[in-house]
Amino acid sequence: MSFLRKFIDITISVVGNIKRNHKVYPDIDEHDGLIKVNLGCGLRVCKGWLNVDGSLNAMLAPWPKFVHKIVYKLSGSQQYYSLNEYCDILENNRFLYHDLAFGLPLHNNSIDFIYSSHFFEHLFKDDAANLLSDCLNALKPGGVIRISIPDLSYALSLYNQGKKDEMLDDYFFVEGKGSYLARHKYMYDFELIKNVLEDVGFSGVTRCQYQQGRVPDIDFLDVYPEILLFVEAISSN
Repeated sequence: MSFLRKFIDITISVVGNIKRNHKVYPDIDEHDGLIKVNLGCGLRVCKGWLNVDGSLNAMLAPWPKFVHKIVYKLSGSQQYYSLNEYCDILENNRFLYHDLAFGLPLHNNSIDFIYSSHFFEHLFKDDAANLLSDCLNALKPGGVIRISIPDLSYALSLYNQGKKDEMLDDYFFVEGKGSYLARHKYMYDFELIKNVLEDVGFSGVTRCQYQQGRVPDIDFLDVYPEILLFVEAISSN
């Protein structure tokens, strides 16, 4: 399995480099007329969204169902989803396979809403800033981005409670829990993520409550309120 994960990581890197300058126009949701993009989505996806991810699941989502059944046994998804649930997610949602460390492959001024959960901590600081700059350009004027990330303040509270191993293993040195993409590479509290968002040009950066904000479908997309930081910002382009 270790060899397979390394092979997948190398494949993702090669494809990411090839695709980094290839931009696409996302489809409009026929139900609300909006263009909504979920970055680093994993399998937590909603109808009507374009789900961008660098995982094996996203890579093989357009493939036939018999391939999904094989991948199900290799991807680790069986810990969270039944086979039918897994196949339904891949077959009935829109995925775009892309390693977001190489930027956002979507055209400027094309998106109404961007959502991302449990993802930006998996990017190095500079890669995250570059991606957020791409997000700013891709959003329409007045478009909104919502980011939920593990809260550095919460992680430090674990340390203060004497839960040092939990803090280090779950937040700072996430090793042996999947591929290179799964590891945490940076952490944020509200001030840190606010500074990055404002530095790349976002305005109106606001700390939000769990499942409260301007982005559609957050009643489903938002998870883990006790450990996550929820932030929204506006494109002023």
